[in-house]
Amino acid sequence: MSQYLAVMNRNKQTIRGPVNPMDKSTIFSILPKDIVEKKVTLMPGVFNIPKGSPDNPTAYIVGPSSWFKELDEHQPLLEIPNHSLQMAESIVKDYCNGLICCDMGETMPGLFYLPGEWTAEKLKKEHSNLLKDAIRRQNNWYIALVRMADSDWAKTNGNPRSINDDMRLAAEQLGLKNKAWMVDFNAVDNIACVACGAMRNPLFPICQSCHTVVDKAKAIELGLVSAK
Repeated sequence: MSQYLAVMNRNKQTIRGPVNPMDKSTIFSILPKDIVEKKVTLMPGVFNIPKGSPDNPTAYIVGPSSWFKELDEHQPLLEIPNHSLQMAESIVKDYCNGLICCDMGETMPGLFYLPGEWTAEKLKKEHSNLLKDAIRRQNNWYIALVRMADSDWAKTNGNPRSINDDMRLAAEQLGLKNKAWMVDFNAVDNIACVACGAMRNPLFPICQSCHTVVDKAKAIELGLVSAK
């Protein structure tokens, strides 16, 4: 019987009903990275939001999506529509909720949405306050990421794995490219520690194996040891 039901479920088609062409919302992004948000239970369920910037926000139009509920094995799947504003809210929240240092309030990426179909130019003219708020929140997020990166870098004795791509993006956007953890670590060759002989990162002043301070000036600059 279970095999019969499985065959029946596979043969059921997910056919959408007519879509309201006026049901549109707009997601704006000033985040300088492409976003791909997937919702496997919805149709359509893949949303590709191109990168934007404070000067040139991306305006991504979202329509309604549907999911399908099974009533029983003898009836067709029931379509449950979600209107465009629900989808815009879900896309933004689901993406941001999983990010480090994001509190979904005053510290978060520059993503927001409006009901209806908008352009970046219309946004700047009619809702410049929303754009300013998004820029402020995104800068707060960048600052929080850089602070965490500084802390993690110090705690791990310069382990490049403690720094993620968003942290490097934040430092770049804030003009902090001179951070030690902004170096392309694929191009760095480890050297032997003068104290214990273990291989260490030459850009970090403390050996991660024996904890010897091999570059006191750099360690003082990073706040890892006292200048006294």
